Amino acid sequence: MKIVENALTPQIFSELRNTGPFIPYEEEDIIYALEHSLFNVVIYDEQKAVGIARLIGDNRLTFIIKDVVVLPRYQNRGVGDLLIKQLFKYIEANACTNAYIGLMSTPHKEGFYEKYGFIRRPNEKYGAGMVMFYKGGKISE
Repeated sequence: MKIVENALTPQIFSELRNTGPFIPYEEEDIIYALEHSLFNVVIYDEQKAVGIARLIGDNRLTFIIKDVVVLPRYQNRGVGDLLIKQLFKYIEANACTNAYIGLMSTPHKEGFYEKYGFIRRPNEKYGAGMVMFYKGGKISE
C-alpha cells in the first residue's frame, strides 16, 4: 500500500464514494470542497485508489473528519487504520490543546472509530450529534 497526502482528485473522490451509501455531488462542488479542505489522504494498492479521507475545519480549534471511504474488498485489511493515522499526524501537527475532533459515522461503523478514542453520542455528558442536508431554498427559522 502507498500513502499519498493531498492527492485526492474529484474523480477518485466520486469513484470511492459511489461504492457506499453516500450522497452524490456535482463535480464543481467537489472541486470547491477539495480546494478548501485542510488535508486529505489517498491509499493506493499499486495504481488503484482503495481508500480516501479528508479533514475540514479551522486548522486549530476544530477538525472534522470527512469522507473516510475504503473500497469494500479492502475493508478489514488495515486501510482504514492507515487513513485515520495519517489524519491524526496532521491534527497533531496543527491542533491546540482541547481541539474538537468530530465526525459522523456511517451506520454500524461506530466501533471502528471508538478504537481511536471517539465516543458515541448522546451520552450523559454530551447531547446527540445532529445533521441537516441542505436542499436549497430558505432555511426554516
